[in-house]
Amino acid sequence: MGEEELKEDNQNGALTRWRLILGQEAEEALPGYGQGTGRTLSEEELIMDAALAAIYNETGAGKAEGSAAAASKGRGAGSGHAAINLSKWLGDVRNFFPEDVVSVIQTDAMERKGWKQLLFEPELLAAVKPDIQLVGTLLALKGKIPEKTKETARMLVQALVDELVKLLETDIRRAVTGALNKRQHSPLPSLSGLDWKRTIERNLKHYDAERRMIIPERFFYFDRARRSKEWTVIVDIDQSGSMASSVIWASVIGSIFASIPALNTRVVAFDTEVVDLTEQCANDPVDMLFGIQLGGGTDIHKSVKYCEQFIEEPKKTLFIIVSDLYENGNQAGLVRRMRELRESGVRTMTLLALSDEGKPSYDERLAAQLARDGTPCFACTPALLPVLVEGALKGQELGELAKRLGMTR
Repeated sequence: MGEEELKEDNQNGALTRWRLILGQEAEEALPGYGQGTGRTLSEEELIMDAALAAIYNETGAGKAEGSAAAASKGRGAGSGHAAINLSKWLGDVRNFFPEDVVSVIQTDAMERKGWKQLLFEPELLAAVKPDIQLVGTLLALKGKIPEKTKETARMLVQALVDELVKLLETDIRRAVTGALNKRQHSPLPSLSGLDWKRTIERNLKHYDAERRMIIPERFFYFDRARRSKEWTVIVDIDQSGSMASSVIWASVIGSIFASIPALNTRVVAFDTEVVDLTEQCANDPVDMLFGIQLGGGTDIHKSVKYCEQFIEEPKKTLFIIVSDLYENGNQAGLVRRMRELRESGVRTMTLLALSDEGKPSYDERLAAQLARDGTPCFACTPALLPVLVEGALKGQELGELAKRLGMTR
């Protein structure tokens, strides 16, 4: 890019920033901006402009206050519609603005527009149907929830967790049982699963004195799916703001894993720091979700290093990273550690997104590098995860399995 082009590009960027700050009404005062000039906002900038207008423009103020007012009067349809709009608005703000700016905009929204009534009044919050987006918003703003609303907020999150557990638990348990109880998949008994002590005790009466041996009439085997802590499953969750929906799904799935006796489950969340949520996950997934801190940077390498201490038997360990792979830490170190885990026998996978939404945004270069080293990276819907887990525990090639299941890559 030449010097003149660079100068023009910088001028255009500054002009766009002023247009976003001042709003649509200022277009006439900005030289060479608006319709007919060839210089207009991009699709992304239009979303940013709408988010800012909702808070700072007079026209946006009227609409926002109208919605808040309608909701505060207890209108059922009004409260639901407003909550959905607010959830989308907060999502746009988190997606398109820097973290420090997001904090300012959210504070202004609640202080200037009274939108906090939609989320922070117990009566209104109780009337909202819980969904992934709304719970993600609540978790992002949990530090601002007033004391009188905390119990209502917890009930809403609990309702969503119960709904997701009901949706997934049966399939996940069936998948784990199917993978570990090999007798369901082979007509031949497994010698490694033979219960020698019980078999001998129950067949002593069939001792053949002439041959000096027991001739067993029946063999007894361990139920492999119920043997305690046969596998270690580690769920390593990226809690950056862009992963809100995936964090909720991953937390619920981690709690289901923790309830299965055959699995030794560890659940870890990370941004630039690492938090071990295993205890909360096992006891109460709602507590675990409230322990998540949505936002912040991303240091996947640090989290993988932390999780390594829980790998005692590599060939009996499944390591799941839930992240879009926008790594701000040691990328080279991350690639090396993941390669070493694979070489030791750990079964690894990266879920770029865990949701029913479309193709996620992710670091394609890092995903390709991990895939070349044997850690497949793909988006996964919650409904398909049980099949993926079963395949992993059975030792199937996960990249090929993901392709057959039609997962985004």
